[in-house]
Amino acid sequence: MPEISYVNGRFCPLAEAVVSVEDRGYQFADGVYEVVGTYGGRPYALEPHLARLQGNLTALHLPLDIREYGLKAKLMEGIERSGFGETLVYIQVTRGVAPRQHEFPAVPIDPTVVMTFKELRRHSRDLYDRGVEIISTEDLRWKRCNIKSIALLPNILAKQAATQVGAFEALLVDAEGRVTEGASTSAFCVQEGRLCTAPIGPHILPSITREILLNLARKLGIPINEEFCTLDQFKEADEVFLAGTTTEAMPVIQIDDVVIGDGMPGLITQQIRAAFLASLDLT
Repeated sequence: MPEISYVNGRFCPLAEAVVSVEDRGYQFADGVYEVVGTYGGRPYALEPHLARLQGNLTALHLPLDIREYGLKAKLMEGIERSGFGETLVYIQVTRGVAPRQHEFPAVPIDPTVVMTFKELRRHSRDLYDRGVEIISTEDLRWKRCNIKSIALLPNILAKQAATQVGAFEALLVDAEGRVTEGASTSAFCVQEGRLCTAPIGPHILPSITREILLNLARKLGIPINEEFCTLDQFKEADEVFLAGTTTEAMPVIQIDDVVIGDGMPGLITQQIRAAFLASLDLT
């Protein structure tokens, strides 16, 4: 099945999709994005994803009302057109095409709206069963990480550093030694039965999956601390796991050269992942 794209009102094969070289997304990374996956062919947590996208557009003073635009209907059409069993949808909105200058265009321009539709292949069950190894690296991102900006160079460099040593992810550590999140995931640790993760704010992305897992943990009666933990606290934790749209709840068994707990996925991590899978309602 060929991968397809949507660009400014037109569906086409992905290989034929183009935008102008003067698009401000290309020139300045002046735009935002979302990633949505399907379960049972249905987009998961779509409304929270669209709400976050609209909030990010507003934060960048990027004039697009996605409901008036009909983005949801176009996304659903793209999923149907693609015909994959499960689909990964990438949504990107930039300020649009204008002569290159740093300030916003003086004359209003139309935003560039792009979506791609690709087959979603999730991580294998055995990866969740055995857990993954990750590394730590300096958090070099800007001070508005709560905006899902397409300016991802620091994330890319961190992810590449992990890839070069065969690690699954890079854990980002700020100048104060605090773990913020992963290069493309949210990060959690478990200390004496208590689930800890960095608080919502400009230092992390308000991940949709993060909030879903925290709500599931509350239903399970697991105590939660939304506060910063240091890298040392993560390494000394009983359990560590990562979360994201395609990661779900992934157990971590090693950070750098330190084995986490007994080197096996922890009980609370397994409980939260099981609750997540049970919540999908794929009937």
